[in-house]
Amino acid sequence: MALTYFKRFRMEIDLRVVPGPFPSLPEGFRFRAWSPELLPLHADVKFQSFRMEVDANVFPCLGDPEGCHRLMTEISRREGFLPQATWLVESWDDSDLLWRPVATIQGVRDREGNGSIQNLGVVPEARSAGIGKSVLLRALYGYQEVGIKLVSLEVTAQNTGAIRLYERMGFKIGGTVYKAVELGAIQTLSY
Repeated sequence: MALTYFKRFRMEIDLRVVPGPFPSLPEGFRFRAWSPELLPLHADVKFQSFRMEVDANVFPCLGDPEGCHRLMTEISRREGFLPQATWLVESWDDSDLLWRPVATIQGVRDREGNGSIQNLGVVPEARSAGIGKSVLLRALYGYQEVGIKLVSLEVTAQNTGAIRLYERMGFKIGGTVYKAVELGAIQTLSY
């Protein structure tokens, strides 16, 4: 079995300092607070956000709709799952007069009592509109609501856009980890 390794950064933010103004969204977008009936929408956004990205190689479940549903189910059932840090963003679609999910973030409290962002995904057609920043900020406020002072996440080193966003929001690289992946599991993606 041949392996390859993906470099990932562990990034952290100290929430004793307010990360910015309370988040707002552009006109035509709205936040949806966590509720169990939204789980399929979170899973679909996760799949649409990651299926063509390097993270689908690092975590193959992200490149599969059923895998995203299983992952979302597992996250929501964790003992430390935090609804206050789990959000969906929807966009109004004038063509069929429906709200369409375009971004997701999930948060948990780890064993040490710190926050851990599980995934932040924005579908490709909604990127570069500030949606990622807004949903991240909303989750950080959710962590603050429950008294969490330190929040971390992991990001694949090749995901430079996400790293720039996290750094602009005040996250600092606190360490590097390597994720082993079987070569047969890697998809050919266009970057």
